[in-house]
Order: sequence, then structure tokens, then C-alpha cells
Amino acid sequence: MPGTGFKEFHTHVTLPATKEKMGEGEKYQLGTIGALSLSVVSSVSIVICNKTLMSSLHFIFATTLTSWHLFVTFCSLHVALKLRFFEHKPLEKKMVMGFGVLNGISIGLLNLSLGFNSVGFYQMTKLAIIPCTILLEILFLGKKFSKRIQFSLVILLVGVGIATITDLQLNALGAFLSLLAIITTCVAQIMTNTIQKKFKVSSTQLLYQSCIYQAATLLVSGPYLDKLLTNLNVFSFKYTTKVTMVIILSCLISIAVNFSTFLVIGKTSPVTYQVLGHLKTCLVLAFGYIIVHDPFSWRNILGIMVAMVGMIIYSYCCALESQQKPVEGGGQMSQVCIK
Repeated sequence: MPGTGFKEFHTHVTLPATKEKMGEGEKYQLGTIGALSLSVVSSVSIVICNKTLMSSLHFIFATTLTSWHLFVTFCSLHVALKLRFFEHKPLEKKMVMGFGVLNGISIGLLNLSLGFNSVGFYQMTKLAIIPCTILLEILFLGKKFSKRIQFSLVILLVGVGIATITDLQLNALGAFLSLLAIITTCVAQIMTNTIQKKFKVSSTQLLYQSCIYQAATLLVSGPYLDKLLTNLNVFSFKYTTKVTMVIILSCLISIAVNFSTFLVIGKTSPVTYQVLGHLKTCLVLAFGYIIVHDPFSWRNILGIMVAMVGMIIYSYCCALESQQKPVEGGGQMSQVCIK
């Protein structure tokens, strides 16, 4: 996968040094697997929680809820910092502020895209993030992707498209909002990866410094966006004990979701994170059918199977190319899998 986490290392003449490097590579690989697993488990969990909140309890204020998620994440990281679970590493304030605001804007635009488009067109918007990310990385970062990786991504996207796209109703405003959502999301995720590597900051350090600006952006804009999309006021909603408890649970799960997002992108790449996101979409669809008996058709089953084949081929290609990297003497790889 792009950024499967295989750390680049070279063989040395002395055996102990080689073993040490291999040990570091294995630890890094295990850390990447842990990050991917945490992302899948936490994301699927929060989808289930939010589905209960919005479908059963009729709390449909998605953008405001996201702002609460980010604020709780910041508070939890602030406590962790005080308890010295991680060290604060200062970054340029303007850069971090711009990065946080951009992330907040991308979330708001994705919610607007869903509100002003059909579900099918919204799914197309999400699918377009991968090729757009690849294009931006090729144009501005000089990265290259092998034909094997491109082929596996095409299979994956076709599978997800078959499983999720039901209609493609198009309108000018919705299409414009989707285009803005795609661009801001791609840029924000590329920046997440670039900042962590360039300034050698951990995912926790970057998330702590940026999520307060992201939360502030959505705290201010969230109620207005939600009212625009739902014609309801979040402050007039009747907060029963059950609703409040589910909101709290959703906020607690979001800590793991937000942390794992930065962790996965930092250890791998924005493309890998998007691939993982489509895998989670398939898992949520399958869960809905098996556990809560959501309507399912042959298209859903076929799409999930095709997407899983694409995911397997993608993982295999990245693992294969990561093994070739040290053999080639540390030369530049033909794709971004193992940056």
C-alpha cells in the first residue's frame, strides 16, 4: 500500500548493524499495521454509533457533531501532554493554523456536498479523491506510481463504485461544492503527510497543535451549515439522557478516529488512507447487512468482492515493491508506496 510503513534500510558489512536495522524495520512495520487496524476498528465503530444517533435518535447535525469530536480530541490530548505522554514540538503558528482551518473547511464542504447532491454523486466525489491525490502528488511532489499500483487502484475504485453508487443526479451547485471538497481534502491529506515528514513531528504532536483550529472552524460554521442542510436548529434540539450518552460515546470514539487518521497518513500516505477508507465503506455495508439486516443487492455483494480483490492486489504490489527497494540500493521507487 502507499506507505505500508516498510522503513528504508540498507545492508551493512557488519552483521549486528544489519540486524539492528532489520529490527527497526520490523517495529515500524508492526506500528503501521497497528495504525491501520486502529483506523478500521475506530472508524467502523463511530459509523455504527453515529448511525444510531442520526437514524434512531434523530440527531442529524453532522457538522456540529464533528466540531465536538475535534474539541474533545484536543482536550484529551492536552491532558495527555500535561501527563507527559508525548512532548510538545513547536511548529510555525501560521502554518499550523492554516492547516487546521483547511481541514475544517474540507469537512464542511464534504457535508455540503452530501447535502446538495444525491448519495450516488456524493460517493463519486469520495472516489475522485484518490485519482486527484495521485495527480497532485505527481504534479507538485514529483512522485511516481507503478502500473501495478494504478491497476489495483482502478479495480478497487470500480468495486467500491459498483457497491455504493445508486444514482448520479447532477446539479451545478452540488458539482461545484464537490469539486471544492475534493481539492481541499486532497491538499489537507497531502499536507498531513508532508508536515510530519518534513518537520519530523509525530501524528500526536501535529494533531494536538492543529485540531483546535479545525474544531474552532467547525464550531463557528457548524450550526449554520447544519441549519442550511436540515432547516433545524442544533440548539433547539431536545437532548434526552440517551441522546447525550450516545453523543458522549461518539466523541470518545472520535479521539481514536482522529488520532489514527494522522497516524496512518503520517506512516503511509494520503493514497493509502483513502484506500483504507474505501475498505471501511465495504465493511460498514457488510456489517449493516449481517447485523442490522439493511437492504442488500447483488450489486453490493459484487462490488464488495471486486473492491476486496483490488485491495489484495494493491497490498501485494506494495509489499513486493517494498522488498525490491533495498535490493536496488536505495534508488528511487517507481511509486509512492513506501515513502
